[in-house]
Amino acid sequence: MCKSELHSFLQQLPKCEHHLHLEGALTPQLLFSLAAKNHIQLPKDDPAYASPEALVERYRKFDSLDDFLGYYYIGMSVLLHAEDFEALAWDYFQHAANDGVLHAEVFFDPQAHTSRRVSYDVVHSGFQRARQRAQAELGISSELILCFLRHLPPADAMSTFEQDAVLASFGAGGVVGIGLDSSEKPFPPELFQAVYSKAEAKGLKLTAHAGEEGPAEYIRSALDTLKVERIDHGVRLIQDPALLERVAAKNIMLTICPMSNVFLKGVSSVAELPLREFIDAGVRFSINSDDPAYFGNHYILSNYCAVQEAFHLTTDEWIQICNGSIRGSWCSEGRKEELLARLRLVNSDWRNKHHA
Repeated sequence: MCKSELHSFLQQLPKCEHHLHLEGALTPQLLFSLAAKNHIQLPKDDPAYASPEALVERYRKFDSLDDFLGYYYIGMSVLLHAEDFEALAWDYFQHAANDGVLHAEVFFDPQAHTSRRVSYDVVHSGFQRARQRAQAELGISSELILCFLRHLPPADAMSTFEQDAVLASFGAGGVVGIGLDSSEKPFPPELFQAVYSKAEAKGLKLTAHAGEEGPAEYIRSALDTLKVERIDHGVRLIQDPALLERVAAKNIMLTICPMSNVFLKGVSSVAELPLREFIDAGVRFSINSDDPAYFGNHYILSNYCAVQEAFHLTTDEWIQICNGSIRGSWCSEGRKEELLARLRLVNSDWRNKHHA
């Protein structure tokens, strides 16, 4: 818990999470439990897999994105059955509810599972059941974003996209858009222009990781060649003033992940992130947890608190951030109005209590 006098205000804010990898919500405890259930042998030559506690400790020592990704893909090996994917997503939704998330747009990586001979239908059906339960029991609306792994050939992304089961999951199946994740630096966005063009033709929402490790030019490429309407991470936008002005003018939302950037050594502290510059320039952004089970168990409220401790934002600035986050979401206009009404209520209650 942060020590800010605004902590209770931060807790009450109606949050939208736009940058959460469901596979990145696999806690060491659940990982070991599923490994035992599914008779999966975890690596014996890595002392990190001696116990959940040892794995938690190892996760504190990532030295790069690729170091993290090595553990990320090993973790996925325990996910075999629809109930495993349901358990994973349900665990995330419970954390999200505790932190005040009311709407979540979550990523998943089908290629990482189909390459292990786990069918797309198994993955999708498990996540669907968790989404339905989260709506019914927790009041959290959600959408799925299918991400392609950029370290794999673009042709593999295209063959995944064109599977009958994948095409059937768009729209009615809760998959509203596509994204691009995994190792950024050697794989510029334009490599995936063909599959993004197909997705655009189907009316899907488009986003991509850009400007986390890669330069601001990757952000420009994602906008110009992939035609994305959202940028995941995007902190390197600060390197290009003209592009920053364009992003602000077009209300293109960045999905920023403060604690992830610290854990993966993108910055040495949250205070190094250009959030003040973004606020002053009118850049719309949301604050997200990325892969919280791998990054110190820092779910979304913890990221809000870290930003507050670093930047000492005012309540008006937080209202601005949350307002932009709601308006930048891909849910229905009706759902946005519900969330905006909740935001107005939280703001009004806070002001009445502290200006009485």
